[in-house]
Amino acid sequence: MTPAGGAPATPPGQAGVSLARQLLLWVLVPQLVLWMAGGVATYKFAAGYANQAIDASLLQASRSLARQLKPIGNGLLIDFPRAAQDVLEADPADKLLYMVSSPPGQFILGNQSLPAPVLPGEDDAPSEPDLNKPYFYDGVMPMHERNTRQASSGQALRLVALYLSFGEDAAAPQTMLVQVARSSANREELAQRILVDMLLPMSCLVLLMTVIVWLGIRAGLSPLARLRQQVEGRAPTDLAPLQLASAPRELWSLATAINTLLAAVQNTVATQKRFIGDAAHQLRTPLAGLKSQTEIALQSTTDPELRARLQRVHESATRSAHLVNQLLTLARAEPESVMAQDRQRFDLQRLAQILTAEWVPRALKAQVDLGMDEHSTQPVWVHANALLIREALSNLIDNALHYAGAGSQVTVRVLPAPMTPQNLNRPMALLEVIDNGPGIPAGDQARVFERFVRATDAGNGCGLGLAIVQEIVERHEGQVTLHDAPPHGLCVRVLLPMAAPH
Repeated sequence: MTPAGGAPATPPGQAGVSLARQLLLWVLVPQLVLWMAGGVATYKFAAGYANQAIDASLLQASRSLARQLKPIGNGLLIDFPRAAQDVLEADPADKLLYMVSSPPGQFILGNQSLPAPVLPGEDDAPSEPDLNKPYFYDGVMPMHERNTRQASSGQALRLVALYLSFGEDAAAPQTMLVQVARSSANREELAQRILVDMLLPMSCLVLLMTVIVWLGIRAGLSPLARLRQQVEGRAPTDLAPLQLASAPRELWSLATAINTLLAAVQNTVATQKRFIGDAAHQLRTPLAGLKSQTEIALQSTTDPELRARLQRVHESATRSAHLVNQLLTLARAEPESVMAQDRQRFDLQRLAQILTAEWVPRALKAQVDLGMDEHSTQPVWVHANALLIREALSNLIDNALHYAGAGSQVTVRVLPAPMTPQNLNRPMALLEVIDNGPGIPAGDQARVFERFVRATDAGNGCGLGLAIVQEIVERHEGQVTLHDAPPHGLCVRVLLPMAAPH
């Protein structure tokens, strides 16, 4: 609640979130996200490189072991001296385990309990292994074959399987399986060490940057206190210019812009208020009353013929109210409108996310799957009137929900537009609303941008939605086009000039 004079109940400066804290949060949150993402990526890359090194050593060891097995007739001569075995088991902390079987599964030499190789398609339709092709896989050695100090779940291994053919009888060649394994513990330890070595200095840098950013923000925002004193306690109707004896250059420019805006608003606010008030009273109020009366009449009558007529009246009133809202929006988008000149730099991607989320309940009611493209996540900055761009996107989503039909999908996508010869010197932002509904015939795609023109009789539209979108986009020096969305549907593509980098 507020006091009788309209002043806020909470003292100025105590309500809301501190701007310094918001700036700090917006600066640090991406850093923390990148820090965590970097940690995950570092661990994955480290594990991948460790896997590559281990796989290379396992393959070399398996081929060396295979050279020690020499075919004699249809049998094998095992030439595996103790010296070769000592080489394979040279590192007591990370021994190489091996097994030779022929045919595969019939133990000949080595460690009998190595896990069987995993071949592609083994679950559904077992496939024949390719000879001389290494198969790398992970496995766990049973408990009785491991060191008792290992975890009770068994020893994790990284293995390679190599299938070889031998025998002098060409009609009945035999297959030999050579398996070599190494513990996965060293791989994980190496990846963890790399992760720790990377994250510790990164953490220190994040903490140091946090302190520096916080001090810089407090120092940079301190001049705002004087400007706050000028506007603090002003009544909403006080449009007198700000009086600043001295101010930093940036704040002086801001104060000058505010004074210019106040002067413009002071000259137009009376006319604008009178227009909005008259339009709302003369158009919206009677239509709302007509809708209410028809709803009451529909509830109180049982005559089928009368109910049908009342239903048509109610639909006409609803459509007329929608038309009034569209016309008022179209008026705000006209070049001479003050709203069309009130532009700011904002993230189009963020605006689309918020607006799409707001439309989800209505999409669910219409049985339409509405969502954002998961690949469009990067900020896309534009310099435009946020209210008008929001209205344009609302019209596009509303059209898609109305005409795509139940069971369809509607996707909103925002990303920087690809560079073309037309926009080499002017980067553009691309906003797309894609549905898989019936679409619009190619012959009607140009006509639907005209006012009060509809390509279908379905729904309760008034033929102004795309006209409003085109009016708003053109006022922002952009472009809107329609395209077919394969295999069927419609893609509305909007190009808007991107904001200049800070």
